[in-house]
Amino acid sequence: MIARRSPDEIEAIRAACQIVSRVHGALAERIAPGVSTAILDELAEETIRSHGADPAFKGYHGFPASICASVNDEAVHGFPRPDPLQEGDVLCVDVGVRLNGWFGDGAFTLAVGELAADVERLLRATQQALGAGVRAAVADKHLSDISHAVETIANEA
Repeated sequence: MIARRSPDEIEAIRAACQIVSRVHGALAERIAPGVSTAILDELAEETIRSHGADPAFKGYHGFPASICASVNDEAVHGFPRPDPLQEGDVLCVDVGVRLNGWFGDGAFTLAVGELAADVERLLRATQQALGAGVRAAVADKHLSDISHAVETIANEA
């Protein structure tokens, strides 16, 4: 069942999500070969707290960090680590924010420096598939319409 939210509740969720977006932007500017995911975690926490919010993941069931960070073929929701990112790595970062009892959460994947051609092609195709799915997610449509849009792009790639 989908919980319906009031306009004020939607605005509170939007405010938390806007902080997530700001964190994504701050991290994207710092992601580079030689930077560790532990440093990115510190930056994320500073950014979140500077906006009057709390990192949603930190302390949740003992999770030790403000972000989840997974490099290359690591499973999603990895712990940030002190070892530096390398040229050609693919980094997935998940950010969660709690603001006045409301949550925002979002993940993004970025290249660290230059990528191999096949990896770059994969990232481009997944971004295009995501965009197609988002564009298909409109009122009075079915989940199958979204999955069809994503699958069509994936098959064309």
